[in-house]
Amino acid sequence: MPGLVGGHCIGVDPYYLTNKALQVGYHPEMILAGRRINDNMGSYIADQVAKLMIKKGINLVDSNILIMGLTFKENSTDLRNTGVASMIAEFKSYHCDVDVFDPKADKHEALEEYNIELVDKPAPGKYQAIVFAVAHDEFKRLSIETVKSYAAEKHLLYDAKLLFDEDEVDGRL
Repeated sequence: MPGLVGGHCIGVDPYYLTNKALQVGYHPEMILAGRRINDNMGSYIADQVAKLMIKKGINLVDSNILIMGLTFKENSTDLRNTGVASMIAEFKSYHCDVDVFDPKADKHEALEEYNIELVDKPAPGKYQAIVFAVAHDEFKRLSIETVKSYAAEKHLLYDAKLLFDEDEVDGRL
């Protein structure tokens, strides 16, 4: 399933394989195509959220976005090569204010590696868009009512990890 990938095996190792393949005269088009898709998922998700916000009449510039999750995979503390970082950068390029909540991630490491300050908890009633980027068990246990309590009156919910039913969110992968 497409999504935000990171770590080493999917995020880095294919480049070693493609390099070796090229050395022996083979052009690994499929591996390179997969890497291009994965490398652009953060931007793709941010773009999808932006388009949905515009459709709903939500002002994108200066909006408050909540990203749920930063680690590269669920229930992990590992931030290596997280695809979520590119999504955050894309939202910031739209002049959005981005809060990131991840109960698994180390705050110091997030700041040092990505210049991302994690929030201790989402602020109630603040966010014009909430994006579920990582499927931590803590997020799976949240009710849709709890999630909506973080949202501003006019808001958008985007579920990149299919944690909620399709009719409960405005968009998803």
